[in-house]
Amino acid sequence: MNDKSSLSKKASLLHLNALSLADGMRSGAFRSLYKGQGLDFNGVREYLHGDDVRAIDWNVTARMGKPFVKVFDEERELDVFLILDTSLSMRFAGGKVSRIEKALECASLLTLASLRNASPVGAVLFDSEIHFSFAPEYGRDHAMLLLSRFDRFAGAGGLPYQAKEQGSCMENALNGAMKLLKKRTLVMIFSDFRMQGYFNAFGRLCQKNDVIAVRLCDDLDQKLPSAGTLLFNDMESRHRTYLPTSSRAFKSAWLADKQQGIALWKRECISRGGIPLVLSIEKDSFAQLQAFFSARKGL
Repeated sequence: MNDKSSLSKKASLLHLNALSLADGMRSGAFRSLYKGQGLDFNGVREYLHGDDVRAIDWNVTARMGKPFVKVFDEERELDVFLILDTSLSMRFAGGKVSRIEKALECASLLTLASLRNASPVGAVLFDSEIHFSFAPEYGRDHAMLLLSRFDRFAGAGGLPYQAKEQGSCMENALNGAMKLLKKRTLVMIFSDFRMQGYFNAFGRLCQKNDVIAVRLCDDLDQKLPSAGTLLFNDMESRHRTYLPTSSRAFKSAWLADKQQGIALWKRECISRGGIPLVLSIEKDSFAQLQAFFSARKGL
């Protein structure tokens, strides 16, 4: 099969999967994330057992001496905003696909699904700097513009984009999103989260939006191949060191460290009001997204 027919087949599959994902959005898989939020305010009522504590109107509660919650009318539209990390560490590929390729594939699926549902969609891409940022908008032209930008960073039709500098401006991207989003929005952040100093901005973004932090992981995050002593190179810090990949003790310590790191990250996300999702770059993007939203349906 030549490259042209292969790309055509991939594009067709992307559209078909996006249609299925859009159906899931309409059936409530996306909408369940909002559960009483991101809606038009319509008054208050007394708190009932099982109500979302985030809906409590603290001003009315203080005046009345008992808890009251805000009541909302459901909006017809669901704004979606995608935040994609394209830094150097996201470009490492231990297998056939890199983290950034997987992130861009997921972003393309969500953009097409939003287009199918007539939902406004926007995005920001960053590494050591912000490369582009578009507020959520309706329409095919806007969606196609986003997809063309994703293609550029994925390297479709040519050499992939390469970050000029090390590091990540995640905090700036999150702060910029807060200024850009004018109403409650479903925000999805795709990154390996190998940076520091962004959680305060993450928490502020979660206060007014429904935020899903998608951590892209590969097999090396869980286990190392037994290949003797290998040279490892950190793409961000450029630190180089030899590691004994055949040592049982080292492999056990490697796994424990990775699992602990992910567990701590999940707890921090939840404590700030976000929703953590670990997504494998070796598994099907559509299947993982569909399973995630389906699992949240009715929560």
